[in-house]
Amino acid sequence: MRADPSLACHLLHVDMDAFYASVMIRDRPDLVDVPVIVGGGQRGVVLSANYLARRHGVRSAMPMTRARRACPQAVVVAPDYDTFTTVSGSVMETFRQVTPVVEVLSLDEAFLDVSGSVRRLGSPADIAEHLRARVYDEQRITCSVGIAASVSVAKLASRRAKPDGVVVVPPGEVTTFLHPLDVGELWGVGEKTAALLHRLGLHTVGDVAHTPLRTLQRAVGQALGRQLHDLAWGTDRTTIATRNASVFGGDPDKSMGAQETFGRDADDREVILREVLRLTTKVTNRMRVAGVAGRTVTLTVRFADFTTITRSRTLPEATDVTREIHQTATRLYDALGMQRARVRLVGVRVEGLVPRETVQRQLVLGERERGWSDADRAVDRATLRFGSAAVRPASLLT
Repeated sequence: MRADPSLACHLLHVDMDAFYASVMIRDRPDLVDVPVIVGGGQRGVVLSANYLARRHGVRSAMPMTRARRACPQAVVVAPDYDTFTTVSGSVMETFRQVTPVVEVLSLDEAFLDVSGSVRRLGSPADIAEHLRARVYDEQRITCSVGIAASVSVAKLASRRAKPDGVVVVPPGEVTTFLHPLDVGELWGVGEKTAALLHRLGLHTVGDVAHTPLRTLQRAVGQALGRQLHDLAWGTDRTTIATRNASVFGGDPDKSMGAQETFGRDADDREVILREVLRLTTKVTNRMRVAGVAGRTVTLTVRFADFTTITRSRTLPEATDVTREIHQTATRLYDALGMQRARVRLVGVRVEGLVPRETVQRQLVLGERERGWSDADRAVDRATLRFGSAAVRPASLLT
């Protein structure tokens, strides 16, 4: 009987398939067989697209106007960040029921070290199939899994597994798998680095692998040369760091934020601050889901001429209370003194995140026993049960 090749591997890279689009489509049977783009209005960018839209060239971060031209028949839906956060949290909890060693990269992907789970759950390939089945059964979305002995090879393998598959790259087959690939497919190699390598005549991963290390370092620098050499031979990092990632960008362990581009430039303070409140509500909900609090509130404002400014204020104590963070963001906006200035985009970010249980709130004499923090948590419970539209600030109902 042939041995399971995945037994020589201990790292899984699990990546949700078109996560944001899949979440938005799962409760909309009318969208299952049509191209779908998840994005933020006419002047925003594509957050995600399902595979039918991708066939027309639609990609994440593409301007919406360009995406609409590429696929005019696509249905555009607005993102629901609260639902994304909830689904992601459930998926990551599923991972942690398999192994405590989970490195979360973003809302929709993570590395898992399953070396301690093999005796209980079977081979890494068996575990991958178990995870895929559970995610689909519980969340009604699919994921793809790459299995290898190093993080970069596992990540490349999951890309090859898409959509809805598993690819195993055992140690003895790493070079066969890697070396035919274009250098631009290596994890961490962006367009500029790929173009530089192409100019040097290094087009495939195999070309990089068979270039002497010293020659490579003279061409691209000591650190990058070593990194490329290791990636090309699949000898990069073989261990993962247990951590949570920030759900929407920024330092994965230190901040959470959200931003929105207005459909039309806004110059009404009430309209702008209403959007600031909506963004703050999203951010603080994600913070509470993640069990963190932060001290520094940062407001980002982009004007009609694309001039962008940021202002920050550090609070005396870390908080996850929506009212406190919104009041701080409001003061930051008013301090700008921009009367009737046309605003294109606003964003709210909370930085300096720490575990919520480490925060000791200073009691105030005469303060009510139940306050805004309790109200926030009551709202969280209601929205988790009845949906994100069940409870919201009154000013957002207009």
